[in-house]
Amino acid sequence: MSWENSLPLLIFLSSFAPGLVIFVLDEEQHTLRTVLNLFGAVAKLAMVGAMIVGLLEDKVYETRLPLLPGVDLVLRADPLSMLFITLSASLWMVTTLYAIGYLEHAPNRSRFFGFFSLCVSSTMGIALAGNPLTFLIFYEMLTICTYPLVVHRGTPQAMLGGRVYLIYTLTGGAVLLLAVVGLFVLAGPVEFTDGGALDAVAAGNADALRWLFLLFIGGLGVKAALVPLHGWLPRAMVAPAPVSALLHAVAVVKAGAFGIVRVIYDLYGVNLAHDLGVLDPLLIVACITVIVGSLFALNQDDLKKRLAYSTVSQVSYIIIGVATFGLLGSIGGLLHLVYQGIMKITLFFCAGNFAETLGIHKVSEMDGVGRRMPLTMAAFTIGAFGMIGAPPTVGFISKWFLGVGSLAAESGWVLAVLLTSSALNAAYFLPILHRGWFKPQQGEWPEEHSYGRLETHWMLLFPPAITGVLVILLGVFANMPTGLLQWVEILILREYRL
Repeated sequence: MSWENSLPLLIFLSSFAPGLVIFVLDEEQHTLRTVLNLFGAVAKLAMVGAMIVGLLEDKVYETRLPLLPGVDLVLRADPLSMLFITLSASLWMVTTLYAIGYLEHAPNRSRFFGFFSLCVSSTMGIALAGNPLTFLIFYEMLTICTYPLVVHRGTPQAMLGGRVYLIYTLTGGAVLLLAVVGLFVLAGPVEFTDGGALDAVAAGNADALRWLFLLFIGGLGVKAALVPLHGWLPRAMVAPAPVSALLHAVAVVKAGAFGIVRVIYDLYGVNLAHDLGVLDPLLIVACITVIVGSLFALNQDDLKKRLAYSTVSQVSYIIIGVATFGLLGSIGGLLHLVYQGIMKITLFFCAGNFAETLGIHKVSEMDGVGRRMPLTMAAFTIGAFGMIGAPPTVGFISKWFLGVGSLAAESGWVLAVLLTSSALNAAYFLPILHRGWFKPQQGEWPEEHSYGRLETHWMLLFPPAITGVLVILLGVFANMPTGLLQWVEILILREYRL
C-alpha cells in the first residue's frame, strides 16, 4: 500500500491506537496518558496538513479495504472531507489539552481518555468515508463511543441523560441503516462523488429517491438536532465540559450536519435534490429549528443548557446554507460548519472554567464574574458576539453569505429568519455579558478554587484564549489567499459542476 493510499487509514489510527493503549493504563500513569493523547493529536494534525498540501497538488488519498461482496470500506480525502477533518483535528488538539487540565484529579481518567480518543477516531472515519456504508459504520461507532463520555460522572442525572441520548441516536442510526439498505437495493453499491452519484438511476425512480432522502434526513437529523429530533442534546449537558465541547463543536452534532451536507452534495447532488423538490421542505425544517432553538435558549438559566439550545439553532444555519440552492448560500453554510465549531467550543470552554473554578453553573450566578475571571469572560464575550454575528468575528462572515445567498435565491423570507435569529441570539447572550461585566458580585461564589496569580488552571485558560483569538482573526483575514473562503468557493463550484 502506497503512502497516499495509507494516509487516510493512518489519520484514523493516530487517535484509535493511542485510545486502545490508554484503556489499559493505571489511573496513576498520568504522564504516559498525557503523552499518548498529545502525540496522537499532533501526529493527526501533521498528517492532515500533509494531505491538504497533497490535494492542492492533485494527489489522490484513498484507503480501500474489502468489507462485503461488492462493497469496500473506503476512506478517501476530498475537499469536503478535508474541511471537516481539519476542523476536528485542530479542535481536538485544544480540547485534549483542556480535558487534561479539567480532569486532572478526576477518577476513571483512563476510561475517559480512551473513549475520548475513539470518539475522535469515529469522527475521522465519518469525514473520510467514501461510501454510505462506511459512513454508517463510523456514524454508529461514534454513538457507542460517546455514550460512556456522556455518563462519565455516573450520577442518576448522568445515567438518565445517557439513556435519552442512546434512545435518540440508536433510533436515528436504525433509520439511517434503512436508508443505506434502500439505496443499495435501488442503485447498487454507490460511492460519494462530487456533484452526486445518483443521476443514472434518477429517471423513473423519483418517488423512491424522495422517500430515501426522507430516511437519510430522519437518521442524520437526530445528531444534527433538527426539531423535533433535538431532545437528547440539552439532557446530554450533564457530561463534563470537555465532552460538551466535543459533542457540540467537533463530533456528534457536527457529524449529523456533515452527513446531511454529504447526502445533498455527494450522494444526490445538489441539482438533482433541487429537481426532486426535497430541498425546500428541508429548508423549512431548518428555519423552524433556528427559531425554536433560540426561543428555548431564552428561558434557560442553566448556562450549558442555554448554550445547548443555541447549538440547536446555530447548526441549522449549515442546513439552511446547503438547502437554499445557490452558490452564495452554500458558501455561507460550509463556512458556518467550521466557524460555528470554533465559536461554540470557545463558549463551552469558558462555561467549564466558570464551573470548575467558581462552581458557577447558572446564568443567575454570573454577576461580576468578569472581574474575577477577566480572560475567560473576554473569550466568552468574543464567542457570544460571534454567535450574534457581529463584525469582525467569523459569525458575521458566514451569516453575511447566508443572508446574501438567500436574496440571490429569491428567498427573502429566509433572510427574515436569519435576522430574527440574530436578534434572539443577542437576547440570550447580551444579558450574560451584562451580568458578567457590569453587575456587582452577589455574595460568595458557589465554590471557589485558587490558582495563584492565574484566574484558573493554565490548561483551562489557554484553549479558550486560542479559539477566542481565532474567532476574530479568521474573520478579519477571511479573504486571504488560499484561506478557508477560497477553499469553500472551489468546493462549491465542484459540487454545482461549474
